Amino acid sequence: MQLQEILYSQGFGTRRVCAGLIQQGFVAVQDPAGSAGFSLCTFAAQEFAPQGLRFTVQGVEWPYCENAYVLLNKPTATECSQKPSTYPSIYTLLPSPLRMRPQKGAVQGVQAVGRLDQDTTGMLLLTDDGKFIHRMSSPRHHVAKVYEVTLKHPLADNQIQKLLGGVVLDDDPKPVRASACEAVGTLHLRLTLTQGKYHQVKRMVAAVGNRVEALHRSQIGGLTMPTDLAPGQWRWLSAADLAQIAA
Repeated sequence: MQLQEILYSQGFGTRRVCAGLIQQGFVAVQDPAGSAGFSLCTFAAQEFAPQGLRFTVQGVEWPYCENAYVLLNKPTATECSQKPSTYPSIYTLLPSPLRMRPQKGAVQGVQAVGRLDQDTTGMLLLTDDGKFIHRMSSPRHHVAKVYEVTLKHPLADNQIQKLLGGVVLDDDPKPVRASACEAVGTLHLRLTLTQGKYHQVKRMVAAVGNRVEALHRSQIGGLTMPTDLAPGQWRWLSAADLAQIAA
């Protein structure tokens, strides 16, 4: 694949912009032999095998990814929307190439896999792989999501039993139940869900007579939030991470 096409596929701008970056000496490519060094490339049409390729653009190193899969530690007071109404968008926390990756249709860049409320923190996956988004979002696949819930009132044993047995929300006559629920502390509940409805955790907790004061998503599938990823930071998901999510 031509180098300008590789950069275009990774979100570095139009083909003309990508060709310009290369011709102006802003792009270096790792030696195909696998050495640690990078060599400047100024020929936009030079061919490279994209799989496993690493390159730098204006000094920043990037790996070639056929599809981008990233994990963001969502901070509070941010919205999972491209057009936020009150708070900054979570997409402003990502570098430009991730936001500009070309896709079919009007959609561009990576998209959040589901949404977290503006005051909810924690694990948020983003990708440009539509099949992955569908698989992760569909209730048929039962992907577990674990939430750390800070409560306003002390937790009662019967509230845990009700959450496990099922509570009725006002928009659905069918009971909604937690797949797992445990008291971590007097005011701390760990809740596991395999489906996602609007404000589901807050409404379930309200239905058993309590109130959510703070909410943090700590785990998706078998993958837990890395302890070294601060709020607002992101990182690439590895193949091992993706396997854990699906586990």
